Amino acid sequence: MIHARILAVCALGSLLACPAHAGVSAEEAAKLKTVLTPLGAERAANKEGTIPAWEGGETKVPAGYKSGDPRPDPYAAEKPLVSVSAKNLDSFEAKLSEGTKALLKKYPEQFRLDVYPTHRTAAAPQWVYDNTFKNATRAKLKEGGEWIEGAYGGIPFPIPKNGAEAMWNHSLAWVGSSTLITYQNWVGLADGRRSLAAKGFNLVQYPYYDPAGSLEKFKSEYQLLRVAQTEPPYKAGEQVLAVDSVNAPRQAWQYISGQRRVRKGPTIGYDTPDDVTGGQMGFDEAFNFWGPLDRYEWKLVGKKEIYIPYNTAKVMTAPVDKQAGPVSLNPDLVRWELHRVWVVEANLLPGKRHNMPKRRFYLDEDTWGAVLTEGYDAHDALWHVGMSMPFVVPEGPFVHPKLFWTVFNLLTGTRVTAAGPDFSKGPYLKVADKMLPESAFTPDALAGEAVR
Repeated sequence: MIHARILAVCALGSLLACPAHAGVSAEEAAKLKTVLTPLGAERAANKEGTIPAWEGGETKVPAGYKSGDPRPDPYAAEKPLVSVSAKNLDSFEAKLSEGTKALLKKYPEQFRLDVYPTHRTAAAPQWVYDNTFKNATRAKLKEGGEWIEGAYGGIPFPIPKNGAEAMWNHSLAWVGSSTLITYQNWVGLADGRRSLAAKGFNLVQYPYYDPAGSLEKFKSEYQLLRVAQTEPPYKAGEQVLAVDSVNAPRQAWQYISGQRRVRKGPTIGYDTPDDVTGGQMGFDEAFNFWGPLDRYEWKLVGKKEIYIPYNTAKVMTAPVDKQAGPVSLNPDLVRWELHRVWVVEANLLPGKRHNMPKRRFYLDEDTWGAVLTEGYDAHDALWHVGMSMPFVVPEGPFVHPKLFWTVFNLLTGTRVTAAGPDFSKGPYLKVADKMLPESAFTPDALAGEAVR
């Protein structure tokens, strides 16, 4: 039954860094039609020409392609410009994140970056561009960045002034209105072995991006997520429902097949171990960041040009047994490119609790998704490194920057690779042609469709 149905906060003492103004001026917003892309990235190429100008992104759907099928790699014939390893790390240090450098040093023989020419493939429908332009002057933070208002149907803060605004852009990045996803989550052990944590299906809907909606009709719920597990057998039938809003805490429920009942899930968030990924990461590390902003002070550090995974069709469509390498995804299959990213640092607020008091996020300027992340422990040691595989969805159109990701635990040598594609089990990511009824995302729906 499941398969059929489910195929930034500013500290009180730092409020000046997080003003409650209603967006930017009309003059500044006009840059979204000139020097900036419609979503707020720099339109021009970099000085060296190694990052090209944005020219509209990838919007052409391949002939004969159906949403959910494996996506062809338009750059399959390209060869790497350079390979970065522990041996030549020093020559490329300025273009590497701290987490990437740490992985190269920890796994000198197994981890490397094959760097290819950069392609700026990110795109969105015109109505998303139009709403982003409106949001630029009307959206604003509330309660120091914990919530927002005045935003709908586009990037809320395309010209961000602080870290909380940038992280809201990540949370509200354009990745379609309604999607069906099959996933597989694997836990990698320090000795190179791996074990299955979960397989299943996700149904994701974004009322914030309802093409028939408007700011006036928007009820505040921006993401509805149902996660169903079909494997391993002892977890088959379990489901999670999470409802995230722009002005209220997360509401979550869980159906546990052994108990045959739906229960509230108040701990589904923050640093609570995520059982769908084998407990190897916290819930708010999902999608490289998934959760409220209320426990950190968010600082917008600025922009950098660094190597990040991008246009990763090659690893996305590889057979499951070929995707994994000894310590990470198979480096022969992972494509890295030079892109501009926004760097955001998060520091735990006084009186708040989290097992990672300091974190860093690298947001792709073209999509606003956090592609690389770093988490530090209480002793200020780099602990968790997150990395996603952005891939083109031309029928969206969009580049999905945060669906397929890995979290490395540098202290234990373990890792979890989550939401990986397995096309043998059904469509990996299928873009729905219409919004589902809200009744599909209720505790009653979990109970009514659960496997018993």
